[in-house]
Amino acid sequence: MASRNLVGIVHNPGVPGAALFAASIVKSLGIEQSTWVASAAELDGYTDMMTETATIVTVGGDGTILRVVRFAAPHSVPIVGVNMGRVGFMTELSVDEAEEKLPQYLNGGVRIEERMMLQASVRSVSEVDPHLVVHALNDVVLTRGSIARLLDIETKIDGVVLTTYRADGVIVATPTGSTGYALSAGGPILYPEAQQILLQPLAAHMSFQTGIVIAVDSFIELSARGDHEAVLNVDGFSDTVISSGDIVSVEKSPQNARFLRGDSPSAFYSTLTMGLGVSGRQVPPSPSM
Repeated sequence: MASRNLVGIVHNPGVPGAALFAASIVKSLGIEQSTWVASAAELDGYTDMMTETATIVTVGGDGTILRVVRFAAPHSVPIVGVNMGRVGFMTELSVDEAEEKLPQYLNGGVRIEERMMLQASVRSVSEVDPHLVVHALNDVVLTRGSIARLLDIETKIDGVVLTTYRADGVIVATPTGSTGYALSAGGPILYPEAQQILLQPLAAHMSFQTGIVIAVDSFIELSARGDHEAVLNVDGFSDTVISSGDIVSVEKSPQNARFLRGDSPSAFYSTLTMGLGVSGRQVPPSPSM
């Protein structure tokens, strides 16, 4: 097996200054001879580098991390994110502290956090094997296409029919994804290192509207009924048209996303309140009457 001695630095081409900051990291840390630098839009050309890569530094936001995870997770390469985006639930460092603190992360002085992912597969009723298999860190969403009509989505858990949602769609999310699209649909927030799956309907109409947290080893099947176009969206990127009768199966992925963390696991809660714009300060008790 090739020795893993490279550091990858991936920047978001849509964020002004991200490419320049990525270059400045390389220069300030003096790691020119052991680094590869790429745009998040060019990662297909760097797949072969993953077997030699020890760590990937992302410069952007959570969207940049979601793109990188697809390449890093199959090779168990950990990620540390520098936030140049807006929210940054998954990023670790701010721009101001990145150059000072990154050596500690690159030299093994921090813990590794593992987060579960989902595997989604699509097959028609006449197929034995799926014709599409994808992995997601955030969520797998079966939703309506370009026509604004509700879908009827039959939903099974471990072979048992739960319900047929009449809705804009159904979100299957990891704990990581619970702070994303599922949260905007009214779902609960799960601890990111938990081993659970969230099933959350999207704008359900006169049907079961409550999200359900289910066991990590559950097997979920979604089928869009009728002749309306449905689309499968994975981590907010790829859209695949799903034909009527196709079965979308979702389960825990054999891959895990790995992140480098300098703080304790409980730091998630302060990150959460800051990201949501909610004050984390304590409210003083009311005076006794």
